[in-house]
Order: sequence, then C-alpha cells, then structure tokens
Amino acid sequence: MANLVNAPDGVPGQGFFLTSVEKAVALARKNSIWPLPFATSCCGIEFMATMGSHYDFARFGSERPSFSPRQADLLMVMGTVAKKLGPVLKQVYEQMAEPRWVLAMGACASTGGIFDTYSVLQGIDKIIPVDVYVPGCPPRPEQVIDGLMRIQDLVGKESLRRRHSPEYKDLLAGYGIE
Repeated sequence: MANLVNAPDGVPGQGFFLTSVEKAVALARKNSIWPLPFATSCCGIEFMATMGSHYDFARFGSERPSFSPRQADLLMVMGTVAKKLGPVLKQVYEQMAEPRWVLAMGACASTGGIFDTYSVLQGIDKIIPVDVYVPGCPPRPEQVIDGLMRIQDLVGKESLRRRHSPEYKDLLAGYGIE
C-alpha cells in the first residue's frame, strides 16, 4: 500500500506507531486547512479556477472553503482592499479562532498593486499579519497552490505553544489585536 503522506518522526512497530502529540496534531492541521476566501476583484476569479476540477485544491485537504470566519483557519485575501474595507477585513481576522493564518494573493492585496491612491490600502500587512504572499496580477492557479503548500509547511512546523508566546502576543499587539 502506498503512503499518502510521510509519517512524522517516531517509533514504528508491529501494529503500532509512536510519536509525539505535537507532531500528530501538526500533521492533522497541515492536511485539513479550511480557507476563507476574501475576494474583492480579479484574484477571486483565479481562486475559483484553482478550486475547479482542473487544478483540484481538494487534493491538499482544502476542498471545503468556509464562508464563516469562526470555522476557518486560513484567510485568503484576494484583490484590492479599499481603506474603508480595512476595518471589515480586520474584524473578519479577529473573528477567526486561533490558530489562524493569512495568505495575501495578488499584487493588490500584497502592496496595493497599480492603485497607488489615497483610497486603496497599500498592502493588508498594514492592518493584519500576513504569513505568505502570492505574487502576480492576478497570480496563476499554480502560484496559488504553491502558496497553500507554503502555508502547509508553516502549519506543519509550528509548535503548539507558539501562539501563547510573548513574541506572538507582541506581534498582534503591534496590529492592535488582542
């Protein structure tokens, strides 16, 4: 029988496998990420293509997009974010349960894109912390998949206690998030 995923470090034996709880939880989290799409423009169309059968986002354990922040653990911000929309985005982020991750998809979400105006937020990292940036205008579905795989790497390597560390709390306090 072929292995679907690599087993975490541990002690294999006849009829059992011994590993740490932290590694088992990391493996489960890594392969069951529920994304919350926050799409405002053309990058949302590319996300729809990525969710389709040709690219099959489901093979990474992310086939269930969540449209409720309380049931999602990956916020995927796609497209232009106006400054008036910034507080809404921050509220959505704050409603997500820990642990939560953020993927900024496209030039507009990452840096404001071509819209260097007073009304457009010049990158969502001004209001919420971002874990992975996916470049492009709009990025290809392959790039979105690569971004998800980078999020999976972060999730798989993150300690269970990292979210309770003083450094993490200071990071959130820097964004005005408690």
